Amino acid sequence: MKRSAFTLIELLIVIVIIGVVYTLAISNFSKLIDKGDRVRLDTLKEYLLSLQYKKEARLLCFDDCSECAVYLDGTKTQKMKGLIDRSVHIYRYENLYGFVEKEPEVYFTPNGTEKSVCFSYKVDNNKIGDQILIESKGKYYDMSTYFEQTPIYDSIQAAQNVREKFRSEVLQ
Repeated sequence: MKRSAFTLIELLIVIVIIGVVYTLAISNFSKLIDKGDRVRLDTLKEYLLSLQYKKEARLLCFDDCSECAVYLDGTKTQKMKGLIDRSVHIYRYENLYGFVEKEPEVYFTPNGTEKSVCFSYKVDNNKIGDQILIESKGKYYDMSTYFEQTPIYDSIQAAQNVREKFRSEVLQ
């Protein structure tokens, strides 16, 4: 009789351990699934850097920015919604002129169809992202930093002041 009671206790312990492991695995799996849904412009670079790719990770949004997807080495891997809208503006920095609006890109699908790009951001295999300033919903996201979180500014002038201060420090 003692042997069967001991076996029952062992069985209960094994069931509890399996339950705990299963719960932890499922919660981590759901976090991975939801990770793309929680991406914001200030975490976009870190999100793309966290993915597995050989050449580049890119977020592309087409037409009116309602259709966005992550492309790893040119292959579409994940759709995203609600990250940006049509009002987004992209700027690049030029030393003589400051921030200048960047022209929209054109994207060709693997079958050769041309698509109008509303927004694009990529990081390459050297962990370097596009050096742009993104204007969205009244905020300006500076994607040019390497080792810091993405700075957010309330105006393009504030972003330009920081860039010019940095430039003057480098030139001294």
